[in-house]
Amino acid sequence: MHQSDQDIRNRLLIARLPAMPQILIKLIAHLQADDAGMPELAALIAKDAGMTSKILGVANSSAYHRQSKVVSLEQSLVSLGTDMIKTLVISESVFQTFNSFPHSGSTDLRAFWKSSLSAAVMARALAKAMAYPHVEEAYLAGLLHNVGRLALLAAAPKEYAFNFTARDDAALCAVEQRTLQITHAEAGAWLIERWHLDSFLADSVLYHHEPLARLEASHPLIRIVRLAHLLCCHADDAESITQAANLCALDVEVLEDLTGSVARQVAQAAQHLGIDLTGADDIATPPAYAPPSIDPVQQRLSDEVRNMVLVSEVGQTFARQQGESKLLEAITRSARILFDFDTAVILLQNPTGHALIGVAAGEHQQRLAGFSIPLAKGGPLAASALECQLAFLKRDLPALGIVEEQLFRILGTDSLVCVPLVAGQRSLGVLIGGVAAWQIPACQKREGFLRAYANQAATALETALSARGLARRQLDHVAEEYRAASRRVVHEVNNPLSIIKNYLSVLDHKLEKQEPVIGEMAILNEEIDRVGQLISGLADLQPVAVSGATDCARVVDDVLRLFRATDFLPPKIEVVTHMQDAPCEVEADADMLKQILLNLLKNAVEALPDGGRIEVANRGHVNRDRRLYLELCVSDNGTGLAPEVLANLFSPVRSSKEGAHHGLGLSIVHDLVTRLHGVIGCRSSKSGTSFEILLPVPLAASAAAALPAPGNIALSS
Repeated sequence: MHQSDQDIRNRLLIARLPAMPQILIKLIAHLQADDAGMPELAALIAKDAGMTSKILGVANSSAYHRQSKVVSLEQSLVSLGTDMIKTLVISESVFQTFNSFPHSGSTDLRAFWKSSLSAAVMARALAKAMAYPHVEEAYLAGLLHNVGRLALLAAAPKEYAFNFTARDDAALCAVEQRTLQITHAEAGAWLIERWHLDSFLADSVLYHHEPLARLEASHPLIRIVRLAHLLCCHADDAESITQAANLCALDVEVLEDLTGSVARQVAQAAQHLGIDLTGADDIATPPAYAPPSIDPVQQRLSDEVRNMVLVSEVGQTFARQQGESKLLEAITRSARILFDFDTAVILLQNPTGHALIGVAAGEHQQRLAGFSIPLAKGGPLAASALECQLAFLKRDLPALGIVEEQLFRILGTDSLVCVPLVAGQRSLGVLIGGVAAWQIPACQKREGFLRAYANQAATALETALSARGLARRQLDHVAEEYRAASRRVVHEVNNPLSIIKNYLSVLDHKLEKQEPVIGEMAILNEEIDRVGQLISGLADLQPVAVSGATDCARVVDDVLRLFRATDFLPPKIEVVTHMQDAPCEVEADADMLKQILLNLLKNAVEALPDGGRIEVANRGHVNRDRRLYLELCVSDNGTGLAPEVLANLFSPVRSSKEGAHHGLGLSIVHDLVTRLHGVIGCRSSKSGTSFEILLPVPLAASAAAALPAPGNIALSS
């Protein structure tokens, strides 16, 4: 396969190769414990019904016949002996696991398992001869040393079928590298590394074809498996066997004695395990190393379609995630599965676009939360994000800065794949995958697939970030509304508080003269209640106007009475009213109308510092847009408003008046009139200013006033 995006490791993942059985993991730990005894071993095996049945069956077989049948598992273990128990448990676990590989059922595996059993028995014998402390680990390493061939058969049956039964040597590895870009030794090590064992087991599988000259200082388990492989698969290569024996500090004569007993032990183990090795040496072998006949164009088309399907599926997965953190975890998790990253993290651009910052998702959350890379300082990671280009970094590159070295230490890897997350023309950050150095060429060949995946991830991320931004803007809007409402309440509370203060002064004066104060007390109670209502309204940013009919003339009289009885109305200002004899009912809340008139009258008073005249008039009914309104006008004969003030009259802008909340009065008036479903306008000139308010008339009154009457004005809309 010569296509750039073909990676057998991805196919190994898709093939869903089984994980190492839990009993085998626990057994390895058990065997390495110094105080492990037979009861503990029996308790472990008893957890697996199939394994228990196998042990009891072998213990009661003719090979271990006794005068009476063995009943208990612990008795069976004693009967079999430690070595046979370990052989049975390890072998049965491995066979159960790897015989469930895809395509294993349609392939004759007798020769494969005979070779694997032979290498396992030989490795254990060599370990004992070398006084290697973990002999069962050596047995397992020999049993698994060629498991990569099963994995390749499962992942690429068409390409690898010709080579599965070929002679296992360096030439086969060369063909595998050329056709699949991975050898069976690398595939087996990759598979075992995913089991996360605290052992050199994966290394022994990886290097079992390594040139002997490179293994002189290697771990003993690596040398044991290399020699076992030569003895079982290349018995005719005397020179290599001698060299490997010297690496293990063993005499050739010792090896000859070991070789003689291996065949018998393999046959015995196969019999107890129920593995048929009859004719294993006579299985027809296809021509060795025959390259598969593959149409490159058809293969590339197939790969492109597969990648498109995978990208589409991950895109749908991302779309289903609820919340930004879940999405980030899904992106890193999927990247590890699809591209075989040891670990994956995401760095996103901060809101100002000046740095890449770590996100608290997936692994290394605590350390990444405080991690930052300035984009302006350069470096390969910053360049990858800014230029939207993939970057492949190795730890030994001389151009790496401290931040890159930090990231290598955080991820605990020797190479990084940096994939920019680009949505449209916008760079959101980078996805960083930690890989082994030998994986870099394969990742480079899959650049197209990496980009397509990153585009899906970036699109989903942009949607999530936009949703987060919208939520933040909504919160900011609510907060601003609350602040505006607070300012309005403070402004409006000042009116009744001023009235209360003035009336207290009047009350004090009347009490001193022992005059009646019933009216003043009633007004004080009303204003105190109004303060409470205004403060309570702060909890509702958009209070609903109370419906009902209100006598406009009565509210005007109440407001003017408040002004005249206090210092709000200077003596040099004259207030006159023109309220018609006709009904003055409007569909409005009396307190809200009172607030409107208080603000307008206060503004009119402030517009007449040298005295003047204020007029409050009921100008009768107006028909506007087929709805009947009452027109109420508050005017003064002051100098008028400047054009720039008139243009922004009802906006909450800061005025030139003293005090923290001046300039809000007219915006509050406009808001109150709007809530009453009314209309307010303003006329201003050098001869004065007039505020004209249209307040809706109750529906019953509208029907009664439908006929033309004096004082009614009909305006066409």
